[in-house]
Order: sequence, then C-alpha cells, then structure tokens
Amino acid sequence: MPDRLTYEELSALMKSGAGLTVDASEMESSPGSAFEEYGLDSLGLLGIVAALENRYGRPLPADADRCKTPGEFLDLVNTTLTGV
Repeated sequence: MPDRLTYEELSALMKSGAGLTVDASEMESSPGSAFEEYGLDSLGLLGIVAALENRYGRPLPADADRCKTPGEFLDLVNTTLTGV
C-alpha cells in the first residue's frame, strides 16, 4: 500500500464516495481549483476523509474535511501519512 495519496486515488475516491467522475490529470494540472468546481461538497469530502481513515487505520487532522482544493487536501493527507 503506498504511503502517499495520489490524484488518481483521490479521483477514484470522489467517484466511489460521491459519484463524481473527475479527470485525475485535470486535478493534478490545477491543484488550486476548488473542490466545488468538481461538484464535491463538504459532505462528500467528509466521506473521503472517513474512507482514508479506514484505509490507513489512523485519524486525519480534524480540519482535513475543510480543505478547499485537491492540492491542499493531498498535502495535508500526505504530510499526515508520511509524518513529514
């Protein structure tokens, strides 16, 4: 299991958790685009946070579900997972 979340995995989680089809390369090329632009609301992001906590067996920071962009979310998640 990789210890870093990728844009591809985030895209898959958005599909499975919120029913949104998002092009991972589009997200990666515009990491500062708001989740709202992809149709992901705060409840959908909360579901992704819960799925990641279950997957990795550890809690994410309390403000993880308040991230506004994919880039911000990946930075927070990956910093938490790698402990860097």
